[in-house]
Amino acid sequence: MANVKEFSVEEKLSSLVSLQKADSKLDEIKILKGELPMEVHDLEDEIHGLHARQTRVEEEINGIQEFIEQKKNIIKDAQALVKKYEKQSENVKNNREFEAINKEMELQNLEIKLAEKHIKDANEEIGDKARLLESAKKAVASKEGVLKHKKGELEKIIGDTEKEENEFHKISAEAREKVEPRLLASYERIRNSYRNGLAIVSVHRDACGGCFNAIPPQRQSEIRQHKKIIVCENCGRILIDEELYHSTEVQ
Repeated sequence: MANVKEFSVEEKLSSLVSLQKADSKLDEIKILKGELPMEVHDLEDEIHGLHARQTRVEEEINGIQEFIEQKKNIIKDAQALVKKYEKQSENVKNNREFEAINKEMELQNLEIKLAEKHIKDANEEIGDKARLLESAKKAVASKEGVLKHKKGELEKIIGDTEKEENEFHKISAEAREKVEPRLLASYERIRNSYRNGLAIVSVHRDACGGCFNAIPPQRQSEIRQHKKIIVCENCGRILIDEELYHSTEVQ
């Protein structure tokens, strides 16, 4: 069975400082990016939705145009029947036949008028859909312009910080391997409790570097000895002496 290396308290504290400094640098890069990643994602989703709406409106317009063609065919067929009945009316033998033919012609003329009304209404609907489609196209163009600008900003920041960010991720990962899970969990819990993400702070001018609560001389002496993990009784952050804090570099 492979031996698991045991780290001294001082080594653990040094790793925690490295971890904190690397994570703080990553926080700075995240702040530099700001809301851009989320804004880009939201814009991409919005544009996808607008494209879907545009496609739906185009399909609806195509469906209405097919409906109009159907009605035009109905008119064409009805007009052909009217001509047929007009020709037949020239050879009627009695009033009964004449009335029957006239009734059929009236029905076909009504069919034509109804189809023409449907076509008129459908064309008006196409006009409404066309305006909606134009609005959707303008919205897409506008959003794509904003997206291009936001992406350009984000890509520039990523380009400027990518190498540095990767290096700090590497330092953070290596430091985590040297911190036992329980202590690492405490670090994460404390770090997530504060907006500035500081879980490890140095004692500065006899006070906690996080909450500025005074640290008694005896407590400061224990902190400098690096024999145990000591936390601030006021804010719960892990305390480090300034010498160890400043001697631990992450660049």
